[in-house]
Amino acid sequence: MTKNRSENLNTSHQDATYTLGRTSHETTRLIEQSRIYGESTHRLCKRAGIINGMHVLEIGSGAGDVALMLAELVGPTGRVVGVDVNADILDTARQRAADAGHRNTEFIAGDARNLNFSDKFDAIVGRFVLMYMANPGEAFANLITHLKSGGIAAFQEPEYTLYPVFLHPDTPLMNQLITWILDVFKHSGAHLNMGIGLYQAFVDARLPPPMMHLESPIGAAKTWAGYRYMATIFQSLLPLLEKYGLATAEEVGVDTLAARIRQEVIASKRPFFLPLHVTAYSTRQV
Repeated sequence: MTKNRSENLNTSHQDATYTLGRTSHETTRLIEQSRIYGESTHRLCKRAGIINGMHVLEIGSGAGDVALMLAELVGPTGRVVGVDVNADILDTARQRAADAGHRNTEFIAGDARNLNFSDKFDAIVGRFVLMYMANPGEAFANLITHLKSGGIAAFQEPEYTLYPVFLHPDTPLMNQLITWILDVFKHSGAHLNMGIGLYQAFVDARLPPPMMHLESPIGAAKTWAGYRYMATIFQSLLPLLEKYGLATAEEVGVDTLAARIRQEVIASKRPFFLPLHVTAYSTRQV
């Protein structure tokens, strides 16, 4: 069904370092991530018009959470093809799909920018993937060539440039975490403005201006899963925080981080904000 292209479409620049690593812990974090961001991804796909019977290409499949959600949306008459550069994590995705009884999924190891497909797709979906590409606009324009006329492009990307708006004198821990996140992503070469940048990616690729939404998971309840999720983020970030000289393991204190965030929320009476993200969708007209 697929083959690698001989040319590399990303020769002019180097992709950003995948800031969160490729460890088994990162696989767990990706599954936790979907519990936090999965609802907004599902809304994006429903709003975009992904329905039963469609054939969907998913970019950056990771542990398979988005592909599993898409498999439910398209049903047994549809098909989902997930692509990821990390071959090892796709073993997890395949096992999870099998355990869920989804026979309409396929996972391919490789760079989606360098793959040819024998068939066009009804939709292409990506979550938190363009920000790591050296030239996101060029990559996006190449990816949508896999769409049929009238096919749907639906993407979700973080928007880190707005994160500092939540800095506040009463939340020193939250302030420090936001600063560390911004600094480590800057050092990695990732595109911090990819969320809002989706608009330019869509129109430069000659798609109609996308419908867009800005969202952020926010919580203040004592049992909110976001505290634990932020701790898993920093467990994945820690190697690069130390490599770039931004923070030590002792300064981060991953083991107690979730509890300390919760304590600060209760004391400050200010909710905790996880990274913002933008969803965007449009249809290919030609």
